[in-house]
Amino acid sequence: MALNHTPQFVPASDQSVLVKFGEEISNEVHQQVFTFYHFILKMPIKGVINIHPAYASILFTLEQNAGLHKTLTLIKKSWKASTQMRIPEARQVKIPVLYGGEFGEDMDRVSQHTGLDPVEIIKRHQGGSYLVYFTGFSPGFPYIGGMDPSLSTPRLTTPRKQVPAGAVGIAVEQTGIYPLSSPGGWNLIGQTPIKIFDWPHPTDLRVRMGDSIKFISVTKEEFDQLKENVT
Repeated sequence: MALNHTPQFVPASDQSVLVKFGEEISNEVHQQVFTFYHFILKMPIKGVINIHPAYASILFTLEQNAGLHKTLTLIKKSWKASTQMRIPEARQVKIPVLYGGEFGEDMDRVSQHTGLDPVEIIKRHQGGSYLVYFTGFSPGFPYIGGMDPSLSTPRLTTPRKQVPAGAVGIAVEQTGIYPLSSPGGWNLIGQTPIKIFDWPHPTDLRVRMGDSIKFISVTKEEFDQLKENVT
């Protein structure tokens, strides 16, 4: 599938370039970001030391001595070449979740905000058509779109100082999974026993950009059994 919209190439600073594919969050825009990002991973650009994909853009960070104009030209050439690249096939990833109770301490907050009871929240959360748009914030943190809009709940006013690894949360119309124990302000509704990020193997992500996600409710007994099998 060829890309059909020419992005904007904007110098964001003396040592960075922002490639903008639009303003909206959509599958079409994501496919353009996803394809270009994977092309760059396979065919690195001289002078670029880091790439940061987002919902509708990619930020390129340049080496200190890289010429902005020269590197910008190389980025444009790479984009043109990437338009002939076939979009990588999406993986289907199932995420078991123990919802509510001590594992989902913001379930009541989500219930109060949405007017839905916890049973309905769980049902609708599992029923989303989910896509991992990109990972960021902390290593391996997946920003997952496609959640039922009726579950939309604002972030916490005061973020927690520590959120456990595996926590599943809601922030506005997104859902996500905390790969590591870290501060965070998303509404916690459950937890997965599986490890989605492993420091010794940082590139071997359980959940990657472009993945299709299916959340599956599990019991406490199933959660504990899965937890024991985590390596």
